[in-house]
Amino acid sequence: METTGATILSRFDKLLIWRRKKFGERNFILLLSFVVGILTACAGLLLKWLIEQIEHLLTRGFAVSEANWLYLVYPVVGIFLTGLFVRNIVKDDIGHGVTKILFAIARKQSYIKSHNTWSSVIASAITIGFGGSVGAEAPIVLTGSAIGSNLGRVFKMNSKTLMLLVGCGAAGAVSGIFKAPIAGLVFTLEVLMINLTMASLLPLLVSCVTAAGVTFAVTGTGTVFEFHLEDAFLVERIPAYIFLGVFCGLMSLYFTRTMNTLEDLFRRFSNPYKKLLLGGFMLSVLIYLFPSLYGEGYDLIHLLLNGTSETWEIALERSLFYGHGNLLLCYLALLLVFKVFASTATNGGGGCGGIFAPSLFLGCVTGFVFSRLWNINSVFGINVMEKNFAMLGMCGLMSGVMHAPLTGVFLIAELTGGYGLFMPLMIVSVCAYLTIIIFEPHSIYSMRLARKGQLVTHNKDRSILTLMSMDSVVEKYEELLYPDMYLGDLVKQIADSERDVFPVVNRQHELMGVLFLDDVRHVMFRQELYRRFRVGELMIPPKARLSINDSMDVVVAVFDKTKAWTLPVVDSAGIFVGFIRRSKVFSVYRQMLADYSDE
Repeated sequence: METTGATILSRFDKLLIWRRKKFGERNFILLLSFVVGILTACAGLLLKWLIEQIEHLLTRGFAVSEANWLYLVYPVVGIFLTGLFVRNIVKDDIGHGVTKILFAIARKQSYIKSHNTWSSVIASAITIGFGGSVGAEAPIVLTGSAIGSNLGRVFKMNSKTLMLLVGCGAAGAVSGIFKAPIAGLVFTLEVLMINLTMASLLPLLVSCVTAAGVTFAVTGTGTVFEFHLEDAFLVERIPAYIFLGVFCGLMSLYFTRTMNTLEDLFRRFSNPYKKLLLGGFMLSVLIYLFPSLYGEGYDLIHLLLNGTSETWEIALERSLFYGHGNLLLCYLALLLVFKVFASTATNGGGGCGGIFAPSLFLGCVTGFVFSRLWNINSVFGINVMEKNFAMLGMCGLMSGVMHAPLTGVFLIAELTGGYGLFMPLMIVSVCAYLTIIIFEPHSIYSMRLARKGQLVTHNKDRSILTLMSMDSVVEKYEELLYPDMYLGDLVKQIADSERDVFPVVNRQHELMGVLFLDDVRHVMFRQELYRRFRVGELMIPPKARLSINDSMDVVVAVFDKTKAWTLPVVDSAGIFVGFIRRSKVFSVYRQMLADYSDE
């Protein structure tokens, strides 16, 4: 068996050598981006099919004229099964897919674990099929990025190319699952913040077009959400678009902060069954009262985009509100309040899903409710088309929640075919984004990483510092000094070392001080002093201590503040780890800058 494995490895190495001879680097990257697009599209199609099959199997016999008690059971079962799958088979956290991609880019040289190529598909299919109020898109984005990362590692690509392939996977995922190639490209640039250069643009486009093409070939060329434009853009409605954008920005703020608060609540419980109890109870009750919260909620989006005043009441089917059409606005307003509770309860209770679909759902309802209230009050004496505003609301929430105004515009235009409302889409998107950044400078995906200084941005200097790891600049030491050592012992250790600075630690290896060779040079050759002075008398306190968990932004700031050339690094318990030299930081920075800027 070992011989067989060695033979296969040898043949693969020969394949890599042949590839380098026959394919230029850029051409091979284009080939990989093409393969990533195909695989990502197939993963998206598989996930959507699984969700549809599970949901159809579970709900096909439900009565439309009354509430169904099984809504109290299915979501809990789905979260429970997902939790078992994640804990016993995957044995890793697979939630917050886009945040994991951002972290992988910033801290793991774009390394994403191989199980992410399939685990998120299975987990999210179970969660959403059984009624989890989340979306399938973020799990597919993580799956696509994992495909790109692992394919790149198989062919031993460098870290910069791995980052590009991760971006190709994410772009292909968005492009394929939404049939939106432009949105896939823009999402990668805006949300994942992959730099747009001529070297990266073409592979991203190849993945987007390939993924969208595969999806079109399998499901047809129609848009994800059918939409028929009946009322074109009018200048006199611009105030309504602006107010809608502001309202969407405020709803995005409510969604973001409420979700963070609820996630912190779930994080207090370490026992997964307590999380299941709380999340399952919350989710099942909400779905029982508001069946529109079941799954992704795309049926309600289709209804609001294409319905009429006679058919919008279908939204009340299978609920306690059935037969009370006059309560439609109240029902939708309650959905605005409780959608974030249902989504957070799903993930917090142990399910797996993203916030793409909740953002689209909430945005559609937001736009519809806003337009209905606007028309009821006849603001400025101008009436607006409710289905148009339902579509515009989707753009506004996407822009606000993800801090991605261009993604919001292009995604909704491609999702619905509503290109005739491009100007209103831009107005709503920009207004929503400008509203939320007053309160939240980072998106729901990036805020936690930003607080830790682990977020790659379009600022090249800051991005390079973020990509630099402590391991790349820390100089590890085996030569340790102790305070009770005599000068003679110190001289013997210095004689066998090429270093010019030494850590002084206690017996638990906690840092006590530092000793520079220049500070003892005047006494180290006087043998009569060898038994007179101890290291504890010769050491000095460091100008500052760096933590192994500090970001490179902090490291550079401390060097600038102290004017030091060498600083010690300790762990959270104060145990000495090593030294960082200013020259090493600058050397690594210059090398990464050259790699980062290389076309």
